[in-house]
Amino acid sequence: MSLLPNPALPDDPSTHMVVCGDDGLAHRLAAELRGVYREQVTLVVPPAGSRVRQPMVGRARAASAALLDRVVTAVNRGSGGPDGAAAAGERVVEAAEPTEAVLAAVGVERAAALALVYDDDETNIRAALTARRLNPRLRLVLRLYNRRLGQHIEELLDQAAELAGDAASGRGGAEADIATTVLSDADTTAPALVATALVGTSKVVDAEGLLLRAVERRPPRPGEVADPGLCTLALLSATSNDPAGAEGSEDSGDQGPRLLPDAAAVAAATGRGTVVLEQVAYSGPPLPARRGGVPPFGSLFSRRLRWSLAGLLAAVFALAVALTLVTRDHPLHATYVTLLDLFAINEPAHNESTGRQVLQLLSGLVGLLLLPVLLAAVLEALGTFRTASALRKPPRGLGGHVVLLGLGKIGTRVLTRLRELHIPVVCVEADPEARGMATARRLRVPVVVGDVTQEGVLEAAKIHRADALLALTSVDTTNLEAVLYARSVRPDLRAVLRLYDDDFAKAVYRTLRTAHPGALTRSRSVSHLAAPAFAGAMMGRQILGAIPVERRVLLFAAVSVGGLAQLEGRTVEKAFRAGAWRVLALDTAGRGDAAGRGDAAVGEAPGAGLVWDLPDTYVLRGEDRVVLAATRRGLAELLGRRRGAGAAR
Repeated sequence: MSLLPNPALPDDPSTHMVVCGDDGLAHRLAAELRGVYREQVTLVVPPAGSRVRQPMVGRARAASAALLDRVVTAVNRGSGGPDGAAAAGERVVEAAEPTEAVLAAVGVERAAALALVYDDDETNIRAALTARRLNPRLRLVLRLYNRRLGQHIEELLDQAAELAGDAASGRGGAEADIATTVLSDADTTAPALVATALVGTSKVVDAEGLLLRAVERRPPRPGEVADPGLCTLALLSATSNDPAGAEGSEDSGDQGPRLLPDAAAVAAATGRGTVVLEQVAYSGPPLPARRGGVPPFGSLFSRRLRWSLAGLLAAVFALAVALTLVTRDHPLHATYVTLLDLFAINEPAHNESTGRQVLQLLSGLVGLLLLPVLLAAVLEALGTFRTASALRKPPRGLGGHVVLLGLGKIGTRVLTRLRELHIPVVCVEADPEARGMATARRLRVPVVVGDVTQEGVLEAAKIHRADALLALTSVDTTNLEAVLYARSVRPDLRAVLRLYDDDFAKAVYRTLRTAHPGALTRSRSVSHLAAPAFAGAMMGRQILGAIPVERRVLLFAAVSVGGLAQLEGRTVEKAFRAGAWRVLALDTAGRGDAAGRGDAAVGEAPGAGLVWDLPDTYVLRGEDRVVLAATRRGLAELLGRRRGAGAAR
């Protein structure tokens, strides 16, 4: 372990936070805490030779890129406020693993919060147990892929904090902001990736039964006013329709996207697209996936075999009709005799008419043709049952589907979300033992096993008939190569790339958008999408989710009104601050009054405990809990960490 020379801890050590990780999410999270929330951060990363290069964040990219090339472990000073001033530095500690000695050295026993965002679940759990023992009052944020295990770990660590609080103070449990939050970057980013790939599909934030839907609307015609829908969440950048325009970000100025605009800004925004809130509703448990038990009858036999059987049946019917006409026999008896001839168990027609003899010979010939067809049907049915739990191949006539590259952590979560939306998917994966293969078998999703960079792999996935391509492998060059090749086959194909470096993602986006102005192209960084939720959890907030608006992020959070001067005692109209935050709904779950006050409200969303469409005159009380949309800086300004609570630690 080596401690680099950089700013010392503040006088009040409980005001600093610790981030431990081994990939881009750790660096992005540290920059988020430092640049948006103005926190003192200690970053623990593996030694320079064994860790991923740090992604550049904010305005510090150009200034410190050369320095990072020479000294990987130098102090990274992220972008500060809107004026671009550098924020306070961060301590950087190199350690192979977050052992007890490392956690003690970085001051976990006095820190306000600790984030463990290693790619390995076991490493995060082991470090979390150690940290909870060192500091029972520490706020913990863990990155775990296993959802069920994460729930148990969260309950265990919270229970340990409560017991330690009882022993230390003799009163109940940990404080409200001392808790354990288990998040998954895959779960956090999957809805955004799915929404980006599907034009016309709402952007979705789904957390604990709360379903928030937002949809992009095209720019209104000249002279028209953008339709605000239920609530206008954002105005898209003025360059969104320009093929050479840049996708808006925080530093795009007036031309960039405007989050949470007021009514005047919406009315004046002619020619700009909007992101509006279209619906807030309860989302029940996901539909159970169809398991690989008995396959449907139609899948037992191939299309060619079904046509062969149909032709033989038609031939038998024609022979029965002909026999009826020749012998003047009853149709049922004629059919019976035809079947006897077909199976060669009837007497030879020696003394019959010539027509009868010809029909008997034809029936015998049809019987010979029937035997291999029946054998093929039996073999196909057995093969279908045998491979019911195996990987499926893309059907021949498949079209209008999404091609998903990569079945790792992110790809598996995206696949599950796509199937929940009943969207046809074809997966491409080079590793037959990849994490998501079992999920693909369970969901009966076609999978092409092969390297996407090899010729013929994307063709096998029916890329020429697909509607969208999601390149979500962990290798940037593989994703880029796949998209470039797919665009050569389908220039109008919608494409979404998962890219590690944000500068590289911007360059790729602009180039592809210029080369293919008629097609939708998006480049997304998983760490960029996931970091706001992790940072919010470290600040002790319940982040329900995030919606990307071009290259900016709009957060949805559930917060208590009590103690917030900008909300408590104010009406909904007065509590709204354009560009910062907006109250969307009142959470009445667990309350006896259920918003039944005289000035309140409209109906409650069934099953969700939410009062939606609050009137502007509704006065927010201290005991209220609300769901709001906010920018990252707006949420930081609204809630701000209560340092006084940390001093008691």
